[in-house]
Amino acid sequence: MADLLVPGFWIFVLINAGIYTIFALGLQLQYGVAGLMNFGAVALMGLSAYTMVISFITWNVNFLVACLLGLIAAALGGVFLGLMARRLRGDYFAIVTIAFSETFRYVARNASNFTGGDQGSLAIPSDSVTASYVAPWNDFVASISTQIESLTGFTLDRDSVMLIAIWSVAIILLIVIARLEKTPWAQVLRASREGDLVPQSLGKNVGLMRTQVLVLGSVLGGIAGIFFALQFSFIQPNNFEPLATFFAWMIILLGGATRVVGVPVGALIFGFIFAGTRFFDFPPFSWFDSADKAYLRLIIVGAILIAIVLWRPQGILGRRKEMILE
Repeated sequence: MADLLVPGFWIFVLINAGIYTIFALGLQLQYGVAGLMNFGAVALMGLSAYTMVISFITWNVNFLVACLLGLIAAALGGVFLGLMARRLRGDYFAIVTIAFSETFRYVARNASNFTGGDQGSLAIPSDSVTASYVAPWNDFVASISTQIESLTGFTLDRDSVMLIAIWSVAIILLIVIARLEKTPWAQVLRASREGDLVPQSLGKNVGLMRTQVLVLGSVLGGIAGIFFALQFSFIQPNNFEPLATFFAWMIILLGGATRVVGVPVGALIFGFIFAGTRFFDFPPFSWFDSADKAYLRLIIVGAILIAIVLWRPQGILGRRKEMILE
């Protein structure tokens, strides 16, 4: 339990909560506004991360341009899902998103000459001796740390600067999406998820609007993917398993699927549950070794999700009248 009092632990929790806030915000936009069940969102996160890393390592693209290419790749993935959403609804669309996610992961695993395969970004083909993509970001972080030290006298390590950067972006995106969800565009999408409530004059545009919301949500997932790759300095296919999408769904259901403000609340609670339980040394946690505790955390996460669905399906901050669970 003493480890819970170490500042580094809370910085780690907050960094992961910030990344998942951005990631889950994309799902909240797609599901909370348009009612689209995207169970393959992690593929967009991975697509962006891999595109950024490969562009920088293999193609020697400028770092900022590589990040932009990563977001474009995620947006194109959203366009593909949007085309599927025009033809498929409900469970059928959800199945397609799962297939899309797993197809991406298996391609990343088997295209070893391009993606590095199971060895991840360390094995991506490069002209340099070491395949590293974080050097430009580390230089930027070091410059920010130096400026903060000169102004305040406080020395911040890399994780502290990452924490500030991730949550600054997350807060900006939360504000933007919150305002977007109050626009007539979002109101039409909310009406479309309930059935035939859209005026006939707007009905023809609903398919395009669903594509737009999928692209926006995918770009948010892409931003989270880039931050993930930068934070951990290494990516591999197993980082983008369906479990990551499950975590994002738990976050929005925990906070409230129809409320933007519920996303960071759910992410913070989830971050503590998932990371903090590894340091619990009282029963029943003390009955398990460190390896078994990893599975115990997943059991706890699943149990909490079941409890939410049964007793408070609208989430902590959600409104029951806005629920669209089918």
